[in-house]
Amino acid sequence: MAGIANKMASNQKQIAISEFFEKNKHFLGFDSLPRSIITAVKEAVDNSLDACEEARILPDIIIKISKIDTKKDILELVSEDNGPGIPQKSIEKVFGQLLFGSRFHAIRQSRGQQGIGITGVVMYSQLTTGKPTHVLSKIASEPTAISVKIGLDTRKNKAVKSEQDRIIWENEDLSLKEHGVRVTTRMKAKYQRGRQSVFQYLRMTSIVNPHAEITFIDPDGERFHWPRVTERLPRKVDAIKPHPHGIELGQLQRMCRESKDSRLTVFLRQNFSGVSMRAAKELCEASELAISMKPKSMKPDDVRALLEAFQGERMVNKKPIKLLSPPTNCLSPIEEMLIKKGLSKTIDSKFIATMTRAPTVSHGNPFQVEVGLIFGEGMAADKHVEILRFANRVPLMYQQGGCLLTKAIESVDWRQYGLEQAGGKGVPKGPAAILVHLASTNVQFTSEAKEALSDNEFVFEETRKAMLEMGRGLRKHLEKKKKMAKTREKFELINDILPAIAEKSASILERPVPDLAGSITKIMSAVICNETTAWNKETKQTDVSITLFNYTSRSRSYSLLVNWPEKAGAEMVGNERGGRKEAMGIWGWKIETLEPGEKAVLEYSLSNLEKGDWTETEVFFRGSQDVIGATKLDEKMLDEIRNQEKILEQTEGSDDSENDVTNSYEPGVVEGDSGQTTLFGGEN
Repeated sequence: MAGIANKMASNQKQIAISEFFEKNKHFLGFDSLPRSIITAVKEAVDNSLDACEEARILPDIIIKISKIDTKKDILELVSEDNGPGIPQKSIEKVFGQLLFGSRFHAIRQSRGQQGIGITGVVMYSQLTTGKPTHVLSKIASEPTAISVKIGLDTRKNKAVKSEQDRIIWENEDLSLKEHGVRVTTRMKAKYQRGRQSVFQYLRMTSIVNPHAEITFIDPDGERFHWPRVTERLPRKVDAIKPHPHGIELGQLQRMCRESKDSRLTVFLRQNFSGVSMRAAKELCEASELAISMKPKSMKPDDVRALLEAFQGERMVNKKPIKLLSPPTNCLSPIEEMLIKKGLSKTIDSKFIATMTRAPTVSHGNPFQVEVGLIFGEGMAADKHVEILRFANRVPLMYQQGGCLLTKAIESVDWRQYGLEQAGGKGVPKGPAAILVHLASTNVQFTSEAKEALSDNEFVFEETRKAMLEMGRGLRKHLEKKKKMAKTREKFELINDILPAIAEKSASILERPVPDLAGSITKIMSAVICNETTAWNKETKQTDVSITLFNYTSRSRSYSLLVNWPEKAGAEMVGNERGGRKEAMGIWGWKIETLEPGEKAVLEYSLSNLEKGDWTETEVFFRGSQDVIGATKLDEKMLDEIRNQEKILEQTEGSDDSENDVTNSYEPGVVEGDSGQTTLFGGEN
């Protein structure tokens, strides 16, 4: 038996990570021929966007796919960008070494972290065609580009270089750039059209990356172009320290073992976010450890006791230790206005509602949910709405039904918001598209291929709340549109018939045509609000005009309020009526008493915006009589917005501060309904 055991032991050997993925390529998204080309494009585009954004360059990306051998399903993929380029010494590591990357240990929002993506493409190309991948990299300071062919030694997880040379960056059929990277690779794959295609992936990418210029040339030579709609790059994110609520035992043991801090309190404050001096002392007290203890000398039981204090299992005076929320400068949301612009450039519609929820925390990891809803006649009314899912600005193309984001959408009863939905469950039907984006430092996927998000109750609730708000916005839009259509029809009918009758009667009786204002007022018996928001190409400003008509027999008095993109940096100019700021992004005016037949006009302009940034202004009112074309102000919602301002101010000003009384939270507790709420009333 000893001989058999020794023989079995001698046959065992360690395999390289690259060799493992070579035999399990489906883990990386290469499990079918149609999907393989999408995965390859995804990895190339992700790298290009990351490189451009880190170098603060507006991305210009070109993707070209050609059919090389139709019978053998061999495609050639060319990906080119205008990024900073890759130094010669780094090319073989970036393209020929799995798990080589700069973002794995950084806690911040990023598209990729493991360093597997583009090397996986090189590996798959080599595995299916036997061909290396050609890389051309040009740095602005160098007169020539480095040209090299990269293969992968899967047993050693090491690049195999060939034909390395310095050449002039040639134009070919793509664009000439002063710097950037061009990758050319051949692989066994199938190009297809439809919902799961390269075209759809690039279309979705352009929506959540409105700062990028993307061009796609398909195998038939047809060129598709998604222009950038903003010159503003995404906010640069900073890496943060781990938060105690997101720490595992093994990670804490390693951190203690590698620590050079002389005192435990210093270790806690220097290596974790959200730990003030008071909290550090309380953590030591709860875990029964001396504040002067060296972390390196801690025993396994000591580390476990500290972790239990982190998780709230050990308390001080029967209360969990309150910790600061982690900083949120590690997140870079798309933001509401840019989501609107991204949706508008790919889907033609009259109504778009967007929302960026305030950052919140799940198990010590900051995250932020953004949603958008677009509704219009141009989309199919008898089919399921289009769901656009994203995680850290990357489209999720597969496993829609098993994704947390889809489940949150399905949990809403969309029937009460104007969409069809059998039994109030499942994906609704109607001429609409729903976008949902999760920005997080730690996106939890269902598999290594990053196709769908796994269950997380905090993310689910944030997404659901945002969807409810979008639904209320859609319902209000449809109700207002219906009322306005009926009122306009009635008004136009009256204005056509009454003047004709008056003129005919006056001519028969040989008397002057009477003033019909009073008669029209009695017949209409309504207060009507007309709003127009239009881009002024001469002044480069957005002009807003609001007219309030009193078509009733009594005097009326109102306050009018509007939403405006204050957070986006817009300034209100030409506002002769003055008024006052009611809350962030909400401005209000007290309107003089309107006698029957009178009207009041509000006019102002918004500066510091680009064309298409702001296309519709929501009008609210305070007053007893309903106003057709405006929404009754929900005072509770207004108070919530004001409270939200205070929370955001405290969050922004309290990163790792000592004053953690108002910005603390307990393990597993999410802090309230912290959405950046609009003023739509309705059920929760």
